[in-house]
Amino acid sequence: MYTPQAQRAFYEESKQILEANIAAPTQADVIALQKNLRFHEWCYYVLNDPRLSDYEYDQLYKKLEAWENLHPEWITSDSPTQRVASDLKALSSQTLAEGISLKAETQSSEIIAQGLKTIAHLTPMLSLENTYNAEDLFDFDKSVRKLCSLNDDVIIEYVVEPKFDGGTIALVYENDNLVRGATRGNGAIGEEMTANAKAMSSIPKKAKFSTLSIKKVELRGEALIKKDFFDTLNAQKQAAGETLFANPRNAATGALRTKDAQETAARGLEAFIYQMGYAENNDGSNALNNFKNHHEVIDLLRSLGFKVPTDGVETKVCISIVEVAKFCDEWQEKRDTYGYEIDGMVVKVNSLALQNLCGTTSHHPRWAVAYKFKAKQATTKLIGVEFQVGKIGTVTPVAKLNPVALAGVTVSNVSLHNQDFITEKDLRIGDYVLVERAGDVIPYIVKSLAEQRDGTETPIQYPKFCPSAEKLGTERVELIRTEGEAAWRCPICTCGMQDYKKYIFHASKDAMDIEGLSKATLERFISMGWLNSFADIYRLDYAKIAQLEGFGKRSAENLAAAIEKAKKNPLHRLLGSLSIHHLGRRASVILAAHVNSIFDFATWDAEKYLSIKEIGPVLAQNAANYFSDEKNMALLRELESLGVNTLALEEDKSGTSNIEGVLSGKSILFTGSLSTLTRENAEKKASAAGATIASAVSKNLNILVAGEKAGSKLSKAQALGTVQIMTEDEFLDLVNS
Repeated sequence: MYTPQAQRAFYEESKQILEANIAAPTQADVIALQKNLRFHEWCYYVLNDPRLSDYEYDQLYKKLEAWENLHPEWITSDSPTQRVASDLKALSSQTLAEGISLKAETQSSEIIAQGLKTIAHLTPMLSLENTYNAEDLFDFDKSVRKLCSLNDDVIIEYVVEPKFDGGTIALVYENDNLVRGATRGNGAIGEEMTANAKAMSSIPKKAKFSTLSIKKVELRGEALIKKDFFDTLNAQKQAAGETLFANPRNAATGALRTKDAQETAARGLEAFIYQMGYAENNDGSNALNNFKNHHEVIDLLRSLGFKVPTDGVETKVCISIVEVAKFCDEWQEKRDTYGYEIDGMVVKVNSLALQNLCGTTSHHPRWAVAYKFKAKQATTKLIGVEFQVGKIGTVTPVAKLNPVALAGVTVSNVSLHNQDFITEKDLRIGDYVLVERAGDVIPYIVKSLAEQRDGTETPIQYPKFCPSAEKLGTERVELIRTEGEAAWRCPICTCGMQDYKKYIFHASKDAMDIEGLSKATLERFISMGWLNSFADIYRLDYAKIAQLEGFGKRSAENLAAAIEKAKKNPLHRLLGSLSIHHLGRRASVILAAHVNSIFDFATWDAEKYLSIKEIGPVLAQNAANYFSDEKNMALLRELESLGVNTLALEEDKSGTSNIEGVLSGKSILFTGSLSTLTRENAEKKASAAGATIASAVSKNLNILVAGEKAGSKLSKAQALGTVQIMTEDEFLDLVNS
C-alpha cells in the first residue's frame, strides 16, 4: 500500500509535525496530518509494526483533534478522529449525508437509518466442513478432483490460512466507502454493527476498489483481540473488581455487538479479511470474474490496506494436498506462540474457476474445509464437588479443579453431569484428572489418573437430600430419580432455588428476552422481596428502581421499556419461558401453532399432545400435568391481567416463528454413550439449532449422532443409507459454529 519511500516520508513528516508549533493550521495542514495518522494506523494495526511510540502517536492524534475543533468544516468522514462516534445515530446521519446508499437487492434488509438490528448479507455466509487429520484432507482432495473431473496427476493449488477464533464479520464497500458492517448471524442475516466496524483501526473507511472499476463489494473477515491485549483487559477488570472476560473470542464478539463504538475501540478489536464474497463492476457484472484465483484477491486487499494473513507465514499456496497437510501440522505445533487465538487452518481451492465447478451445498462450500486442531488436554487436581440445583430441580455435580490453562481459557469448574458419569469415570476427590476442551468449546473430564493416587483420595458422595435446601436450612427434601433418567431431582422446592432459576430463565434471551433484567439484577430484586412469582416481574415499581444505587431514572425507564416489549411477545416465547420439563424452543413453536390461546391447553390431555407428530410422550405428559394444575393456570391468568400476551399471534399461526438454525428442518436422534454431554443437554442443543428430536431410526430421520457402544440404531441407519451419521465432536462443531 505504501512504498518504502512513502513510508520514510511519512515518518519524517511525523517528527516535523511533533516539533512544529502551528497555532493557525491551514486546511492543507489538517489534510496532511489526517493522512499521516492513517499511515501510522496501518503500521500499527495491519503490519503490527509501529513506527512511533504510543506517546508520540497520541500527541499527533491530540493535535489533529485540536485543529479540527478550530475548523470543524475541515473534518472528513475518514478522519482518524471520526472512527468512534458518540452513538450509532450520529454515525448513521453522517453516512446518509455522504449520499451512500444500498441497492435494491438489500431493500428487504435493514439500513442504518431505519434503526433496526438485523441485516441481510449480499450472499450467504456458509459454514465449513471439518477435517481432523491428513486422511480427511486426502478425502477432501479426492472429492474436489471428482467434482472437477480431474485426474490424480493434475496439480490443484490450495491456499491454507489460519482459522481465526473470533467474531465473523461482513463489510460492504460502495463507491470506495465503507457503508455497512454486520456480524455473521445465521449466515443469511446478521446484526448490523457499522459504527463498530468504523471504530476498528484495521478496517479502512475508504478503499480504492474503483481503480479496478469495482463499484460494490462484500468482504468477509474475523474480528479478534490479541492474546496479550486480552490479558491486559482482564488485568484491568480484575483490578476494578469486575467480572473477567471468559476468553478473547467472547470479548471480541461482545465488542462487535455493543451499542457503544467506543467500547469496541477500547477492546483493541482488529479484523483480518479472508474473502471477497461479492463484487460488482460499474456495469453491474460480477467483478469476481476479474480474478483468476483467491490468492490474487487477497493480494489486492492487502494492497488496498486491509489486514490479511501474511503471505508465506500465516498463509501459503500449496501445490499438493501433502504440502497442505504438512503446513497444517506445522501450525498446530506453533499455535500457542501465535498472537491470536486460532483453532485450526482453512484449506481453499485457489482457482476461482474450480471453486465454481465444486459449487456449494446449502450449508458449506465444497471447495473449502476447516482443518481442526486436536482438542487440547491438561492434567489438574479435582479438589471438590459442588452440587447445583436447576430450574426444574435437577441436581448437577460440578467439579472444582485447581485452575488450569486450557485452549485459551482458565478452567476451574467442570460439569460432572450426573451420578452415572462419576461412577463410570471412577472419579474421587483428590484425583489428578485429564481435562479436555472438545473442539475448543466445552471442557470436560476425560478420565482420572488412577496411577497417581496415594490413598488420600475420597469417593464422591452423591447427596440424598436437596443440597440447596440443606445449605439454606429449610425443610429437607429427599431427591428422586425417575426410571429411565440419569438425573436426580428435588421434587418439591422448599428453599426457593428452583423459583430463582426459573426467574432467570424466564427473563433470558432464550425465553422472554427482557433486556436489562440480568441475573445480578434479579438476585437484587429477590433479596429485596420484590419478586415472588413471574407475575411480579411485570409489576415492578420503576420509581423505586430509579432510586437504587447503580440504576437511576434512565436505567429504570429502559427496564420498563424492555418489560413492556416482552409483554407483546408471541405465544411461543411465553410457553418456552415456563420451565416445563422438555418443552424447549422448537416444541414451544410447534405447540403455539395449534391453539388460539394459552388457556386452550387446559382442556388438553396427553393424547391430544401426542396427536402432534413431533411431540413425544414425556413432553406430552409434562405439559398435560402443568396445564391441569390450577396454581399454574392462576399464574397465567395473572400474567394476562398484567398485559402479558397469552394469544397465538399471526407469527405463531403462520409458522414464521420457526427456529432458524444450522439444523432447521432436520430430524435428529442420539444413540450410544456420549462423552461430553448428557442426552438431555445434547437434545437441548439440537433443538436450539432448529432440529426435531426423533424417537426411532426411520426413512424420515436425517441425522444420527453415534456415541460409544452405539448398537442396533447405528446398524439400522447405516443400512438405510439415507441417514447422515455424526460423531459427538462433529455434532458439537456443527451447533457451535
